Amino acid sequence: MVKATFRSFASYSKPYDHSIFLRFSVKFYCYYLQSVSQKSILSAMCDSIISTAVIPAAGMGTRLLPATKAIPKELLPVVDTPAIQYITNEIVESGINKIIFITAKGKEAIIDHFDSSPDLEWNLESRGNTRMLEQVRYPSDMAKFIAVRQDKPLGLGHAIGRAEPFVQGDAFAVVLPDDLIDSSVPVLKQLLDVYDKFKPSAVFALMKVSRSDTSKYGIISGTELESGIFQVDDMVEKPEPQNAPSDYAVIGRYILNRKIFSYIEETRLGSGGEVQLTDALKLMLKDGGRVMGVTFDGLRFDTGDVSGYIQANINYALKRPELEATLRNGLSKLLND
Repeated sequence: MVKATFRSFASYSKPYDHSIFLRFSVKFYCYYLQSVSQKSILSAMCDSIISTAVIPAAGMGTRLLPATKAIPKELLPVVDTPAIQYITNEIVESGINKIIFITAKGKEAIIDHFDSSPDLEWNLESRGNTRMLEQVRYPSDMAKFIAVRQDKPLGLGHAIGRAEPFVQGDAFAVVLPDDLIDSSVPVLKQLLDVYDKFKPSAVFALMKVSRSDTSKYGIISGTELESGIFQVDDMVEKPEPQNAPSDYAVIGRYILNRKIFSYIEETRLGSGGEVQLTDALKLMLKDGGRVMGVTFDGLRFDTGDVSGYIQANINYALKRPELEATLRNGLSKLLND
């Protein structure tokens, strides 16, 4: 996809954030330097600005079968918006304007959703349905999109590695689409703030889980430097409760130095015959890289799971004034029957 435009600040529904404005302003200057092939004292600063996010979206969605037999799980609606658009909204609202989708065969509809639809747009415009026209146009206008196919299902680390030729700058974001997080400040923005302060090799989101659930997540061991900010010493992929080094789980938001690509290349096939991002991060740690974790403010839903998907729909529907009263009434009747 080559559609490349920038979202207007006037269209933001969240409070104005001067740090995001500054991030975009610096990016525009960096694009200018590139366009005129100029080198300046600010060129190094341009490389340090995080302008790219990677969304690995090549999974088969087996936990949501049969719904995902023909429809990518990322396009299943949360209320009336595809789940993955909540993810792209979070990215753009965090000040990042270039998004790389890692897809697989059968996932072309994801790309179609973020492309223009001239016939549909003409139909809506001719009917004077400007409200829906804006909603239809918005996904294709919100950022610059690139689609890369993961040719073999070799796991998260391998999927991220496919983005290397298209990542600009010293670091980039990775956002896993199954983790939908409702927060007043985008979780990715929360990570960017920590990255800007500490400049680690990697920083990712953490969530405290019950001991009985540690076998579902990557679990860290580390030291709390400040409230909710951890220096990570080690990570264990899906440990049994008795072997878990803590109850802090890694959740699908990352800021990674581009050196991670070389560690991914070095990583051997691990659990499930896949290239695990956790293993690549452990190599980074072994080489002295600084890895940090941040507990986030927000409510997280696993939309790749039936229960989590339903909960996400209820949560976001209750935030809609035109739906809240009817939904609460309906849920009350169902729960009391």
